[in-house]
Amino acid sequence: MPLESIGVLLLISVGSRVIHQISLFSDWESAIRVGVLDCGEEENYETCKEYGIHYYPTFRYFKAFTKQFTTGENYKGADRELQTVRQMMIDFLQNHSQELRPPACPPLDPVSSGDITSLFDKNSHHYTAVVFESNNSYVGREVILDLIQYENIIVKRALNFDKPLLEKLGITSVPSCYLIHPNGSHGLINILKPLRSSFSSYLKSLPGVRKKLLLPLQLPVQENKEESTEIKVWKEFDKSKLYMADLESGLHYLLRVELATHKTLEGAELKTFKDFVTISAKLFPGRQPVVKLLETLQEWLVSLPLDKIPYDAILDLVNNKMRISGIFLTKKVQWVGCQGSRPELRGYTCSLWKLFHTLTVQAALRPKALINTGLEDNPQIVLQIMRRYIHHFFGCKACAQHFEEMAKESMDSIKTLDKAVLWLWEKHNVVNNRLAGDLTEDPKFPKVQWPTPDICPACHEEIKGLHSWNEAQVLQFMKYHYNSENILYKYTASQTDSSETEQGDTREVKDKNPLKKPSGNRENKIQDKENILDSESKVLDKLVANHGPVKDNGKSAVGSAGLKETKQAMSFLGIGFSNIDMSLCVILYVASSLFLMIMYFFFRMRSKRWKVKYYRSSV
Repeated sequence: MPLESIGVLLLISVGSRVIHQISLFSDWESAIRVGVLDCGEEENYETCKEYGIHYYPTFRYFKAFTKQFTTGENYKGADRELQTVRQMMIDFLQNHSQELRPPACPPLDPVSSGDITSLFDKNSHHYTAVVFESNNSYVGREVILDLIQYENIIVKRALNFDKPLLEKLGITSVPSCYLIHPNGSHGLINILKPLRSSFSSYLKSLPGVRKKLLLPLQLPVQENKEESTEIKVWKEFDKSKLYMADLESGLHYLLRVELATHKTLEGAELKTFKDFVTISAKLFPGRQPVVKLLETLQEWLVSLPLDKIPYDAILDLVNNKMRISGIFLTKKVQWVGCQGSRPELRGYTCSLWKLFHTLTVQAALRPKALINTGLEDNPQIVLQIMRRYIHHFFGCKACAQHFEEMAKESMDSIKTLDKAVLWLWEKHNVVNNRLAGDLTEDPKFPKVQWPTPDICPACHEEIKGLHSWNEAQVLQFMKYHYNSENILYKYTASQTDSSETEQGDTREVKDKNPLKKPSGNRENKIQDKENILDSESKVLDKLVANHGPVKDNGKSAVGSAGLKETKQAMSFLGIGFSNIDMSLCVILYVASSLFLMIMYFFFRMRSKRWKVKYYRSSV
């Protein structure tokens, strides 16, 4: 991001809290600007991917006068509280190289005692405020930045090392603010609470101190954005039902947005993704085209003899670049039960909870679904995969840490599939209780203990005047609520929606009913298989070229050979010859050549022995 004039702190975030807090830095924008890029918005997907944004909120610093492309410097701090971030911004400005410091940024280093005494009893055209503070205090620098857009006043800071000077000025505690008037008079400002806000407000209210008339600095914005004028229509929904639109939108966001922050998958990340796709393919109670997509993705991942896979290869299959008939996943977000009163509220996090609740319930209802996957006979398997997925991929880093803490406490003690359902329900309510009243809470959908009495009266009991859960009834409710029979398909995207087709893709979609099972035509199945294998072969060729030889042992070696043998049929003089036919011809040719060579050497040796026997020289 080339920025030629000023220093910038770019906050890349998904969530209302950081977006709401930008206005708190408006007085500082002459020296450092703050911007927000919402990675949850579709138009920002590619930008967030380009800058490698894995988690939110992510903070990036961009130095002033940067002319070449850069992805900025990552924020490194103990936490992401507003006070800590503000202090990190000050450190970034103060450590900026002197020759490239933004012109509007005032000096932030402390002044000496001699500089302060030289200001006394001198007339000037402006006020001079000196904030005395300790070495580790940020109050003085914050007040300096608060007043940079105001004229007729200059703010400096000094450390409390010179005890005689402090005694002379009557300063008994720090931080304190000492004010020198234009006429040369001076004195200590008496403020009950020595806070940054108190000092700044007092100085801004002095006679003659007013804000400079400056043109506001604007961050570059894209023009002609039709999305900004789009009106989101509220969708009426039944909270006792589960909506397939939420589940499919969650899968879309997971596969096309959240996963896109990782350019390649390898090691633990690849293993986690493979396991997640496996349980989704086996347990997701979705429409046939979506289930077939998950199954195709799972088979493709298992068949690849690679320990490192580029995300773009996964995206090509999810987007059906091979044009396999009968697979489909919506390419847009359509929240129903997960819609929020504002676009930045609820949405994906809500759908992810619903998705994993659904998978735990389906595992309990269909205990044999994971047979022959290597994941069977483990009642914790869905929860453990969820735990690993959140650790490696979930964007909210703080949320991932909280979930990991809950998992460490009790997840390993789960012994049955029913207990897994109840564990996730219980921990979801723990999260709801922790976030109740938080800035991220949607006022229209407050964080409450779920299920509420109106949708499950039997789940609630009262023992000695205290509320208690009837876990047997809760389990029964969960199995009903997240069962496929309770799913509504209203608002679900159709496979034939024009908005779902890729740009430049003018092909006609033949399957107009997304719930209709794919045709059993043998030719279509063969063509689908060839398309998948051809895609695998291209991935292998690309990775071999870029990253050297692939892992070649056991099944991987057999799979690699199979991939190279399987290609689309070619035509010769109007007759179709597959690669298998051509391979057989080559094998027969080589075998024939070897046979002729053997016969040649056999008769030649026989001829030599015959000559020795019948043409021996006479003695």
